[in-house]
Amino acid sequence: MAFIDSVKMDVFAGNGGDGCMSFRREKYIPRGGPDGGDGGHGGSVYIVSDQALHTLVDFRYKPKFKAENGQKGQGSECTGLSGKDLIVRVPVGTSVYLNDEQEVFCDLIEHDQKICIAKGGKGGAGNIRFKSSTNRAPRQFGKGAPGESLHVRLELKLLADVGLVGLPNAGKSSLIRVLSSATPKVGDYPFTTLKPHLGVVRMDKLNQFVMADIPGLIKGASDGVGLGHRFLKHISRCSVLVQIIDVVGADGVIAEDAYQQIVDELIAYDEKLLEKKRVLAINKVDLADMKESSSVVERLKRLIQAKPLSQRPSAVIMISTKTGHGIHDLRNEIWQMISNEEDA
Repeated sequence: MAFIDSVKMDVFAGNGGDGCMSFRREKYIPRGGPDGGDGGHGGSVYIVSDQALHTLVDFRYKPKFKAENGQKGQGSECTGLSGKDLIVRVPVGTSVYLNDEQEVFCDLIEHDQKICIAKGGKGGAGNIRFKSSTNRAPRQFGKGAPGESLHVRLELKLLADVGLVGLPNAGKSSLIRVLSSATPKVGDYPFTTLKPHLGVVRMDKLNQFVMADIPGLIKGASDGVGLGHRFLKHISRCSVLVQIIDVVGADGVIAEDAYQQIVDELIAYDEKLLEKKRVLAINKVDLADMKESSSVVERLKRLIQAKPLSQRPSAVIMISTKTGHGIHDLRNEIWQMISNEEDA
């Protein structure tokens, strides 16, 4: 199934039914008076979050949603049938924007949250409503009110505790494979990851956390270059970020430049991302000798110390997703950060 995380659609609530103009006509009651019933209310449109859904792909092929109209009123004081409400189910983690506004209308981050986005029109009044002492045979009736219609944008942001960020081929997919049961595609060429992956990392029988792997960032990702810019929003909900750097230099980018490039893209996309707790994981230490790895770490530490506090990670850990070196330490460090975040 394709992973679709942003869609646009048009939503129409049902129109209210017209009121009825009718007069009672029965044997021996020649002037029964007005008995026209009210029109039924139009159906409203609700959005409901559903944890069984994981993508917005269904909305790509159905861009319009309309609730039922209310039926017209009838004689004998019969009110028209109200239109059925329309329930639109979306994945948990969906943000709703209305009429091209940039401000979020609602954030659905829990299962079975329900929000009305378009209210149905009220039914019109039947002529019995206009009866009075001076108007005993009213011929006027109310028209049904139109239902609300609006343009809706849905954006899915994955709900994860930890987000993995790094350049292509840094080893993000390999790390999530090692730590969890997720099985993202792994290869030795750029952009192996074409869509976000979630993995559950279990600490013990009672404790676990969710990790998200997004496509690799390249220079200019925040401006729309490559694939990473489409998925940077998915780490906005994460409480911890793990920056992964290739110690031997992925695609000719040395470790120091890779670190700075990631920081620059995060700042360009949203400076608030740097306010999150971050761990720097230096990967593929199995491909470099101890002297070379130590040299890279020292250069990175000097670079980090020269940066403002907001750009410094909380911890630097050397790992190898191939041999398992440092993986246990990284997992414990992440868990400690998440636990402290929950206690705060």
